Formats: sequence, structure tokens, C-alpha cells
Amino acid sequence: MSRKLRFFKDQISKAGVLASTRPILQEHIELEDLEIRLADHEHELIEMNSNSEKLRQSYNELLEFKVVLQKASVFLVSSSSHSVSEERELNENVFMNDNYVDDGLPLEEMRPGPSSQSGLRFICGIICKSKVLRFERMLFRATRGNMLFNQAPADIQIMDPISTEMVEKTVFVVFFSGEQARNKVLKICEAFGANCYPVPEDITKQRKITREVSSRLIELEATLDAGIRHRNEALASMGFHLIKWMNMVRREKAVYDTLNMLNFDVTKKCLVGEGWCPIFAKSQIQEALQRATFDSSSQVGIIFHVMDTVESPPTYFRTNRLTNAFQEIVDAYGVARYQEANPAVYTVITFPFLFAVMFGDWGHGICLLLGALFLIARESKLNNQKLGSFMEMLFGGRYVLLLMSLFSIYCGLIYNEFFSVPYHIFGASAYKCRDNSCSDAYTVGLVKYRDAYPFGVDPSWRGSRSELPFLNSLKMKLSILLGIAQMNLGIILSYFNARFIGSSIDIRSLLSPSVHHVCPSFKMNFCRTLKRNYLKKKLSVCYIIRYQFVPQVIFLNSLFGYLSLLIVIKWCTGSQADLYHVMIYMFLSPFDDLGENELFWGQRPLQVILLILAIVAVPWMLFPKPFVLKKIHTERFQGRTYGVLGSSEVDLEMEPNSAKEHQEDFNFSEIFVHQMIHSIEFVLGAVSNTASYLRLWALSLAHSELSTVFYEKVLLLAWGYDSFVIRMIGLAVFSFATAFILLMMETLSAFLHALRLHWVEFQNKFYHGDGHKFKPFSFASNEDED
Repeated sequence: MSRKLRFFKDQISKAGVLASTRPILQEHIELEDLEIRLADHEHELIEMNSNSEKLRQSYNELLEFKVVLQKASVFLVSSSSHSVSEERELNENVFMNDNYVDDGLPLEEMRPGPSSQSGLRFICGIICKSKVLRFERMLFRATRGNMLFNQAPADIQIMDPISTEMVEKTVFVVFFSGEQARNKVLKICEAFGANCYPVPEDITKQRKITREVSSRLIELEATLDAGIRHRNEALASMGFHLIKWMNMVRREKAVYDTLNMLNFDVTKKCLVGEGWCPIFAKSQIQEALQRATFDSSSQVGIIFHVMDTVESPPTYFRTNRLTNAFQEIVDAYGVARYQEANPAVYTVITFPFLFAVMFGDWGHGICLLLGALFLIARESKLNNQKLGSFMEMLFGGRYVLLLMSLFSIYCGLIYNEFFSVPYHIFGASAYKCRDNSCSDAYTVGLVKYRDAYPFGVDPSWRGSRSELPFLNSLKMKLSILLGIAQMNLGIILSYFNARFIGSSIDIRSLLSPSVHHVCPSFKMNFCRTLKRNYLKKKLSVCYIIRYQFVPQVIFLNSLFGYLSLLIVIKWCTGSQADLYHVMIYMFLSPFDDLGENELFWGQRPLQVILLILAIVAVPWMLFPKPFVLKKIHTERFQGRTYGVLGSSEVDLEMEPNSAKEHQEDFNFSEIFVHQMIHSIEFVLGAVSNTASYLRLWALSLAHSELSTVFYEKVLLLAWGYDSFVIRMIGLAVFSFATAFILLMMETLSAFLHALRLHWVEFQNKFYHGDGHKFKPFSFASNEDED
């Protein structure tokens, strides 16, 4: 039935029939009745298509015959039998008048035959234009040049009945001598798909045949039009119900596909199905099953039983319109393991905030906010429309765009930038001129006469000589602080992941009640398997907390956490210490005096301690895991030369990881190399990831400088002229650059960089992303499929 419906849909699409928009009474129809109706429609449609193809084939043959008669007569005129006036009369009165009808000889009696001239024969036909050159070459070679080939282009295109494409063709006449040459020509025509038609030399016979062909063409054309109208009416009537039928068949297929997943119980009297469901939905499922039992008047009730399993369940997060886009961003990297910490919870805030750090301009943020509000306001309309790929992506991330714009306005107020122009929003500047001579100057003569600007960057920094060094230092240090904070959050989440796994594992909770009623050997093997898995996970938890979490925190904060502390102390104290010098000589000369670079008392011994801790953290991450695993493996199989023998086939099925297999699989060198790679990756990643957060500084500075260039070198430069035209041109260029470069390209660039910071620098600290999504059965999702 699905195949037949796809056939109907293709036929409606090819015919270009539009279904009526009139409301149709949705009559109820059973599946069996629908199957009979679809079979009748298919038989009727196939029969109509077959008749139409036959009529089209006959029509094309008659049309080709008519063209051949018109074009080939020029090459067949005999000067001894016919005058030039008679030939002109034939062309004008017969060939050019398609409506002239008269009785003539039947086509079946005409065959290509020899000419009345001595020994000279000819064959007329029509062939595709693309094959003419090869066709002529083959004829010349087959007859060894003993032939004359004439051709003329057909003035009309002929439709191919199978592909329904218009094809250009060429009329040809081949003159030759002898029966053997005739057979060769006919075989070559058949091989090249050329259609040959009988054209007599006598003009009177040509006139009669032409009249007959014209009459038949008129009749066939009327028949074809009537058949097409009847077929289109039938397709239109199918199109009224096609969507309803397709949804009905798709639902039935989905139901049967789900029923095929069920199994018979031991009594062969009922079906048993196993599946996953969210914990909060258990009561809803029970209510739905009870309602189904009542509605179907079933004498047997449906039993809903919660099972325990060692298989990892799928992952399911409940989202709304706001959080769904952020969850999709995380899932694009990888789906979380079951009950693994979900990065989307933090991404809702950190992603738009890091974007805003790079896109900080509250003028541009307002533009993005207006776009996001427009998409949200027209949400109900746009949700039902078919959008392009770009607009669909933009509409899907409308709430992401909303939060990014709000955070951009916040960061823009901190940077004090409105299209790169500073404003005294929160009061007057903390700086003023020393005297009246510097009233128009920004680079000299400014002194601080009041407390610092209450919020954000003081507008007097704009245009000063120290503007770029000040903003460089500020944004670079802010990037380091934000990066270290987010990476520490990732490491802390890895601790909670490990702690949750350890606290959620209990052998008693894994034992199903049905296990106590099975045979003792099965129960013993089942318990042994659960215990082994439990010990494995417990070992993994202890390892993560002691030998992964603790050294990672120590290493990261001994170096870059200490750098963040120095940045904050320098800001609070106003010190002029060179932090580059402090960090470099912390490794090169840890015991030397710091001199002017000392920020607080006891800094030098603290640096020595932190350096020793960072060095110790590296072997702490490297060595414990391989040796602990080797010790546990040795203790578990100590004194065993052979693996444990299975008592039955159940043993083998329930214990695939037997002792013998463990001994064969355990490879100390492989585990050691893997742990060494992991440790080196974290050490190098701590450096590279911290440096990667400097993209926050780089893109923020680039966005600010681009805005300044467009404002000063385009808008202000054009506004300096008195010409209205130049001002309008400058305003248009400024608007175009702002819209397409700053609001589109820079937005996309900052979005991708924020995506990279979350996927690589943040999520790799705790997120495995190797789970699988929970995909519940849904009729709505089936109906969305084609």
C-alpha cells in the first residue's frame, strides 16, 4: 500500500496536478477497504498510462511521417515526371495546410521500395540529431562509399513517450543501388534507432498519404487530450485523499513494526515487550495502558512491570523552547551517557556570555536583539512555514540569539562601546583637563580628579595614547580569568560525575526479583557478573577521584590558577609588576629575588611550592592507574593456572569475560602507554587550552577596531563633506558594512569560536559524549517523514 501511494504521488507530481484546497469530509475507512480501493486506483492508472503511451507512440510516428514527407520530397522530385509548378503547388496546398483532409491509400500498403529509375533505390527516415554524424559515417563505411546521404533538420521537436522530454530530430534520405546495400542500410537504421517511412516518388501518392496522415493526427490529438483530461481528473480525485491515506498507512506500518519487536511468552498466549521509558512517565504509561484495556474491552489486563538491567539506558533530557537549541549544540558534539552531567545546563549561560565577550558592543547587540524579538514574535507563523536552510537555522536558534544579544548589550556597556562610540551613560568621566589649553585634546593634559567611572570603561580612554595598551591588557587578562574559571568548572564536574557513579551503584538494586526464583547455577553466575561489574565501577570511581581529579586540579591551579591570582592582586593593588617576567622566571629561576615584581609577602616561597606541586602532579596522573590495575589483576587470578570452567551453556552466555579471557586481554604495557598519552594530553592541553581562551581577547579587539574603522574612516569622513550625495553614499556604505560584516560575519565568527571553547576546552574535562539518545515511539515523528 505504501508503494502504491508513492506511485500515486509521483504521478501527481509529474502531471503537475494541484489538489483542491476545498475542505473534504474525512470519511472513516478501514484498512482492508483502503487496500481494495488503492488496488483499483493503481490498476486504473496503469491502464490509462499504458493507453496514453500507445497513443503517444502512434501520434509521434504519424508526426514523424508527416515531417519526412515534407522534407524528403525535395530530394525525390523527378524532373522528367513533374514540373516545378506542380512541386510548388504540392508544398503550398498540401504540406502547409494541415486541416485539408481527403481519402488516400492506407499506410500499411506503402513500403519502401525501389525507384522507377534504373537500379537506384532510396530509404527515407528520421533520426535523433545527436546521432546523425555517427550514422552517416557508419553508412559510408558499410556501403564503401556507394551511397548518397541527404539530410534536413526537422522544424519541430518530438516528445519521447517514456522520458516525456522534447527531442530534436533530423530527416534523412539515403540513395543506394542493389538489394545487398538495402539490407545493410536497414540494419544500420535499426541499430541507431532511426525510424524509416515509405515515401513514394509520385507526387499524387504523396498528396494522398499526406492527407491521410493529417486526418489521423487530428483524431489522435483529440483522443490524447481527452485521455489526459480524464487521467488528470482521476489524479486530482486521488490527491484529495492522498495525505490522509499516506498518514493512515504510515501509522499502520509503525504499529506493525513495533508489534514485530514483541515476543511471545512461554505460554504462547500473550505478547511481552521490553522498552525504555522516563521515570517520571511511569504513572502516565500505567494510566494509558488501563485506558487502552478499557477502550478495547479486553478480557486480559495489561501488566506493566519495571525491570532491572545492567544494560546502559539511553539518555533523555526534558527541554523547552529556550533550552532545546542549547541542548542541540551539545548533542552535536556527542550525546551524554546515561545520568552523565549535562553541559547544556551551563551552556545556556556560558555560551552566550563568551560570545558577548567577543562581540561586546551594545549598539550591535540592540540590532541582534531586534532580530531575535522579530523571530520570537512571529514564532507561530514561521513555525508552520517552509523556510530555507539559513533561515531555518536562524529560526531554530532564536532564543540563543536572544541571550547572545542581551549579553552583548551587557558586555558592550562594560566596554562602553556603541558602534565604537563611547558615551557618558553612568555619569561624568573621572578625568579632566589640567587647564583650558587641553579642552579639545585627548592625548595630553588629562588628570584624575574623582573616583573611578562607576560602571565599565571610562569614556576618556577612547582616543587617548594609552587606549590600545589599556584595552589590550584588560581584555587579555579577562580572557585568562574566564578560561581558568570554566576549565576548573569542567574538572569539578568530572568529580561529581565519578561521585555520582559510585553512589548510584548497589548490587542489591541490580538484582531483579525474578532472579531469586531461577536455578542456583544461573543465580550464582548472575551475581558473580554483577559483583565483578560493581568492583570495576568502584575501582574506576576511586581512580578518577584520587588519581585524576586531584592531580588535575593541582596542576592547573598551581600554574594558571596562580596566574589568575596575580592578575586579581595586580588590579586591586595597582602594582606595576610584570606578570610575564614573574611566570617565566618562576620556571627558570625560582629561587631568585623578585625585586619590583613582588606583589605580596611570601610570594617567592609560594611559587616554589606551587612549582613542586605541578611537577609532582604529572607522575601522580601517570603511574598509579597501570600498577593498581596490575595488582588487582594479579590478586584476582593468583594461584589459577586455568580459567574457570563453565558448568553449562548459560555459564558461557552470562560470563563472556571469563578468567582466561581476562588473562589474555590484560596488557600492562598497553595500559601504561594509554595512561601516558592521557597524562601528556592533559599537561599540554592545560597550556594550549588556556592560550585558546585568548581568542576572546583577539576577537573582541578585532570587533572594536573594525567598528572604529567603519565609523571614523567611512561615516565621519563622508559626513565631513558638504555634498548630500557623498553623505548618503557614506551612510549606505557604513550601513552595509555594519549589517553584513559586523552583524553577520562577525556574529558567525564569534559563534563558532564560542562553540570551539565549549566543545574542546570545557567539555573535554568531564564529558564523554558516547551515549545514545532516547527516541520514543511517536506518530508525529512518523508523519514528518516522507
